[in-house]
Amino acid sequence: MTTAEGDRDCIDLDCANKEQQPTIQRLQARHSDVGGIPVARSLPTRGRRLIGHWCFLDHAGPARFAPDSDGMQVGPHPHTCLQTFTWMIKGKLLHRDSLGYEQIIRPGQVNLMTAGAGISHTEASLPGESDLHAAQLWIALPHEDRHTAPRFDHYPELPRFEQDGFQATLLMGEQGEHRAPTLSFSPLLGMDLAWPEAARTQFSLRPDFEYGILPLEGGIDIEGEHFAENELAYLGLGRDRVAIASEQAGRALLIGGEPMPGRIHMWWNFVGHSREEIEEAQKDWEAGAERFGHIPRPNRPRLEAPPIPWKQP
Repeated sequence: MTTAEGDRDCIDLDCANKEQQPTIQRLQARHSDVGGIPVARSLPTRGRRLIGHWCFLDHAGPARFAPDSDGMQVGPHPHTCLQTFTWMIKGKLLHRDSLGYEQIIRPGQVNLMTAGAGISHTEASLPGESDLHAAQLWIALPHEDRHTAPRFDHYPELPRFEQDGFQATLLMGEQGEHRAPTLSFSPLLGMDLAWPEAARTQFSLRPDFEYGILPLEGGIDIEGEHFAENELAYLGLGRDRVAIASEQAGRALLIGGEPMPGRIHMWWNFVGHSREEIEEAQKDWEAGAERFGHIPRPNRPRLEAPPIPWKQP
């Protein structure tokens, strides 16, 4: 997926964490359309730029396509200095990229694309596919890894466990005795939680991580406060556990990680560790530079980069 043109919340991301103790911050998602799909964007916003190295969080759908619809169609677009992380809940998408990978992602699977120095890709619904529900996140690469070689990884199987009625899928990092196979360049946690009926529990946390919980289906009580669907709960640092409960079936996404030091810059689909890196990436994309490769027989026209705001008169 791609950021919306003119998304001015995505210019400079100050990574210094201001919450050095447990807190609960309520953050409202912004709603938009990406490739024909309704999307609720929870990161970045003016209230919270990052959670660990997670720098972008889109909740796509749930959506049902009309019989004559092409579904979601996102044409060729570039990325730099980040990983794109797609968690599929319902439906199927075809990923194609400039490295030559073509991969269908199905429910319960993760696609992880490491952009590094530069990559381009497309995302498209399969013919006849009527539903889509997914979460897509971006992970900012550490300074020393930001220009790593691009790669693509598909994870059809992930660790699953049950706790007090919550069915957990470990998407990234470690939780108790469970470890996800997904490639990470920084200490992170990602976990999908689903519960078919009323449930309550406490999940253990790392005090050196900051965390966020996003309800994807229905609401959830977090430390006694109710959060509705697409209301992100930011939990800060310093917690060793979190209490969650719900009186009805639902689903939520738990993410966390060590706070990212320093400052990164993000504009359109580029992450950079300086404004000059963003400007160079945009220039290279417009020029068709080899760093972004080419995708044969793309599903849609190549996306054009919007003007960089700090270069406008």
